[in-house]
Amino acid sequence: MTQPPHRRPPGPPHLPGIPAALFRALIPGAERDEVVADLASEHADRAARRGPLAARTWLWMQLVGSLPTLFRRSWWRAWNGFEPRANWLQPGGSVFESSIIDLRYSVRRLASRPTYALLCVLTLALGAGGTAAIFSIVRTLLLTPLPVNQEEQLGVLWMDGSWTQEEFLHFRPAFPGFAAMAAYMPGDQTLARPNEPLRLVRGISATAEIFDVLGARPFIGRTFTAGEDLPGAAPAAVLSHGLWQELGGDPGLVGQSIELGGVSRIVVGVMPQGFWFPNPMVRAWTTVALDPQNRTGNWTLVGRAAPGANIGHMEAPLAALVAELGRRFTYPPEWDKTKGATVTPLRQFVVGDVRTSLLATLGAMALILLIAGVNVSALMLGQVSGRGTELAVRTALGAGRQRLVQQLVLESIVIGLLAGLAGAGIGAAGFRMLQQSLPLGALADAASLDWAVFAAAIGFALLTASIIAVVPALALWRGNLQGAIAASRTGGISGRGGALEGGLVIAQIAVALLLVAGAGLLIRSVQNLRGIDIGISPDTVAVVDATMPVQLTQEQRHRAVLDMVPVLQAIPGVTAAAAAERIPLLGSSDNWGMTIPARPEVGSVVTAMRIITDDYFRVMGITLRRGRGFQRTDTQSAERLVVINEALAAKYFGDLDPVGRTLRTFRQGGDERIIGVVGNVSENTLRETAVAARYMLYEHIPSILPAATFVLAAATAADVPRVVDAARGAVLREGRQLAIERTRAMSAVVDDAVGAPGRLATLLTLLAALALTLGSIGVYGTISHFVSRRSREYGIRIALGLPPARVVSQVIGRGLRLVGVGAVVGIAAAIALTRLMASLLYNVEATDPGTLVNAVLVLLLAGALAAFIPARRASRTDPVSVLRES
Repeated sequence: MTQPPHRRPPGPPHLPGIPAALFRALIPGAERDEVVADLASEHADRAARRGPLAARTWLWMQLVGSLPTLFRRSWWRAWNGFEPRANWLQPGGSVFESSIIDLRYSVRRLASRPTYALLCVLTLALGAGGTAAIFSIVRTLLLTPLPVNQEEQLGVLWMDGSWTQEEFLHFRPAFPGFAAMAAYMPGDQTLARPNEPLRLVRGISATAEIFDVLGARPFIGRTFTAGEDLPGAAPAAVLSHGLWQELGGDPGLVGQSIELGGVSRIVVGVMPQGFWFPNPMVRAWTTVALDPQNRTGNWTLVGRAAPGANIGHMEAPLAALVAELGRRFTYPPEWDKTKGATVTPLRQFVVGDVRTSLLATLGAMALILLIAGVNVSALMLGQVSGRGTELAVRTALGAGRQRLVQQLVLESIVIGLLAGLAGAGIGAAGFRMLQQSLPLGALADAASLDWAVFAAAIGFALLTASIIAVVPALALWRGNLQGAIAASRTGGISGRGGALEGGLVIAQIAVALLLVAGAGLLIRSVQNLRGIDIGISPDTVAVVDATMPVQLTQEQRHRAVLDMVPVLQAIPGVTAAAAAERIPLLGSSDNWGMTIPARPEVGSVVTAMRIITDDYFRVMGITLRRGRGFQRTDTQSAERLVVINEALAAKYFGDLDPVGRTLRTFRQGGDERIIGVVGNVSENTLRETAVAARYMLYEHIPSILPAATFVLAAATAADVPRVVDAARGAVLREGRQLAIERTRAMSAVVDDAVGAPGRLATLLTLLAALALTLGSIGVYGTISHFVSRRSREYGIRIALGLPPARVVSQVIGRGLRLVGVGAVVGIAAAIALTRLMASLLYNVEATDPGTLVNAVLVLLLAGALAAFIPARRASRTDPVSVLRES
């Protein structure tokens, strides 16, 4: 006979999924099983009668309808500490209620320990806020896509700023390997509006292809079309969104004319908000009539790779381009475009050297955040250890370790939230400081601070605090709490030696040494750069950069500059005033060709050229070495005069006395007679060797650019800010053909020439000081905790005859051992990582022994001072009190 299959009796009904979890979390323990059983029974009955869908719908309706009541009930019970007697039989109770109770308990504990709480919050806030601030800049410049289409397909050809219209037009029909190519050059314009002074608008002059190459579309209107850069075409302009708003924001402006650079230009379009190229300071893009005979090399070529081509692998197309350049054009050695052909990806070209500075600062801030996290972790670990007896007693009385760990985690979350709020404020202030400290240049306007920084600050703080909670929680979970009661009776003599805390402090010291060493290297580099003899006296010089409408005739340009000099000279407190077409340390100088009649074998050469007024040498403090400088009467001389520097004299005249000899710059008007030799000046950058340069008067130059720089000598360095303001006002009042570009002190020009090392040195020094402070706090906290654990031990040893001075030396020795081990680790890290700073250093090696030794000495001193306070406390332990407590 066949036996019927065995069937397991059906089990009790149960609630499915999320509703069950939420009901169990919110219903108190005493009623939980009964209520959940009733809901499960009803759910099963409805499923049998009406189907699973109807049952699930009913269950969700019950949950949604009950949630407000359950939430209010649980919150009220937790906030008031009310717990029915029936719930006492359910260890742990509701997770929701216990979390609120523990949250209040954590807040009370932190309020009762304000020093500990404040130290934890500020430590994390500094790390989180600083990291959020620098991340905001890094995100904008390195991570956020550029405002162009498919930036990975865009690249800039080598020798940017040196291409000619002739070269571009020769290749315009087809650049090998590129789908399209555009050319642009700096094209700042004066904007003239009725009843307003001339104002400068940053811009570029570009070929018609520029926006098509970039893949950028206008906000309103259109971009340039083919033929708008040819002779005879109506001058056109495309405006940035910001400039359009300043001009009224009227869509009807498109199609109308505005006066840019003294030329009436039709506004054909407005770019969308957020678009910029090649930097955020550019606010107008204009066309220029291209001339196939123009051989002035001041254009930059940007191209989009052909479909299927990779901008990083353009060897074959570049070889074809170079071959054609060699066949079609002839170059002097220093301007040979057939050498070093490369394509720089657009982002790399735009960001340039800023990438190194940003990554270095981000790395430093990440290390600061690491130190902050380690410090707070050590402080929390010390708190757990100090509460060993309390936690052991609570465990013995029935408290669950899970509940104790939950309290620690919630305490860390409270610290993280407070640190996140404080860190958001620190991040906002730090962002502004970073904008000024980092060498962002024109890219500073692209970086923006938004609410994401606030979220990032809280996110960093919460993440760090959560990680921090793991360390003491593990110590609590794995520790023998009952044994802590016995250990407390022996004064901690049998306790652990704090190896984990020591390891955390070692990590802090290593990171601090890395930052101190990096700051030391940059400081030495800055000292070396500032020690360079730049050939001028910048401290008492005020600088006013100005520009003129491009349509002015050469005579009008001369008059605009020369008429302004006596006006500036008349300003109270000004001892001398002069003008120059360009001043030193502002990048590439004007370079003009010349021949030397007395040295025909030299041929045609190119040197730096400075076009100046007669008092220029006196204003700038340039030393006369031989002959004489320019005099006021020289401006009326029919003979062209020239002053050369020592580098030119040594390079082209050797042992010959150049004074009285001639140079030939112009085809017409005769040669220039050398009347004097002046000291070398750092023409373009601080780091370059002396370059050959010559000086001529405005009155002797037939053609000048529509830009000028006025320099004014103040009586003292303290007078410079006042002179700068007065000069600005004078140009605005009297310089009707002049638009002010920028005003500043010459010392600021020198600071800018120091560049990234100067700005980063200050920033990294602040970070190193912060790291050193945090590291010292870590040493203090660890040694203080070490002394507290062994207070009875020290009392007994003092009672047995150990001198207090010996106690001090032992405790300080322990602190110095931690610093020493951390220093060894830090030196290894510094040797490996400071090599990344090599491009920022000048005349100092990345592994300079002196810098590393100084960094170690600073850390040892800080560690000794941090350990001295607990050491002194240990030496004053009262043996009688200790023995009485035993």
